[in-house]
Amino acid sequence: MKKIMLLGSGELGKEFTIAVKRLGQYVIAVDSYNNAPAQQVADEREVINMLDGAALDKIVAKHKPDIIVPEIEAIRTERFYEYEKQEIQVVPSARAANFTMNRKAIRDLAAKELGIRTAKYAYAKTLDEFKKAVAEIGIPCVVKPLMSSSGKGQSVVKSEYDIEKSWNYAMTGTRGDLMEVIIEEFIKFNSEITLLTVTQKSGPTLFCPPIGHRQERGDYQESWQPHPVSEKDLSDAKEMAGKVTEALTGAGIWGVEFFLSDNGVYFSELSPRPHDTGMVTLAGTQNFSEFELHSRAILGLPIPEILLERTGASAVILASKEGSSPTFSGVMEALADKKTDIRIFGKPTTRPYRRMAVALVYDAVGTAIQPLIEKAKTIAGKVNVN
Repeated sequence: MKKIMLLGSGELGKEFTIAVKRLGQYVIAVDSYNNAPAQQVADEREVINMLDGAALDKIVAKHKPDIIVPEIEAIRTERFYEYEKQEIQVVPSARAANFTMNRKAIRDLAAKELGIRTAKYAYAKTLDEFKKAVAEIGIPCVVKPLMSSSGKGQSVVKSEYDIEKSWNYAMTGTRGDLMEVIIEEFIKFNSEITLLTVTQKSGPTLFCPPIGHRQERGDYQESWQPHPVSEKDLSDAKEMAGKVTEALTGAGIWGVEFFLSDNGVYFSELSPRPHDTGMVTLAGTQNFSEFELHSRAILGLPIPEILLERTGASAVILASKEGSSPTFSGVMEALADKKTDIRIFGKPTTRPYRRMAVALVYDAVGTAIQPLIEKAKTIAGKVNVN
């Protein structure tokens, strides 16, 4: 049995904890607030500010974990190098966590060091630098804080009137203390995909069938698997994902995001952990969910193959107002439909647009995707967060 410290205890961490507990492991779930979703199913919990390096060092010394699994970006990740020196396994690795928690590091690695195809981009630390970068990249362009998650602080500059507004929004959406943004060329893409990529301690890199998704406010609203991708584009995406995960090192699952355009595939970004769009795998679309794959990979357990077993779709269930101790109505109506399921995350408080649950639908392999997406949205619409 391994002692695993989970840093960040949201809904993705909760499903990971359930998966790894089924394999007989011990989990300490850490978050900035008490009773976070993963803490409800873990063996122990800690509540700290994970951007406080001294607080992080203290709980690592207290619990002496075998494995540290980051679930969020807002962590003092430079401490991970020291933990690796203490022979603690950091997932996927200290290098991977440090690079991917910062969009600047990962973009420069992909574009400059590995020669992977990305949108044109620039950085800015001040409003003046930002205005110059927008002029250089051109309007429209996409603006993101270098450190954020779930689309926080992300916007599109569509005219000169949007420039200051986008800058201010990015500053409010940044996580941690890194006040810098990336400005990206707006790619005219046909669709976005997540290619869940599994790196193993021993064994080849594996790829899940591509997942399509739609975003609003920079956050995913629906995802589906599989997403139709040409053989050439899928081959190119796998090659890029393989290159960047190999360069970052370590074992675990990665959510590697790509734009699919008329001109081929563009690398967008990646997360070194289960991806929110990958919650569709909870609908049984694969023989192993993304959380089960992550668990096996970090423990060094074999993954003989990844098989597509169903076509599926997910749709988020959002809160509409601020509150505490939420209740859910419409669950009975939602579950009355065949081949449907929901997951309620157990978050103790609500705020507008906070993701509180997810609706899941599925059918046989080869089923048309669009009707399933619409069905997932309908099921999600039946559930109200009160």
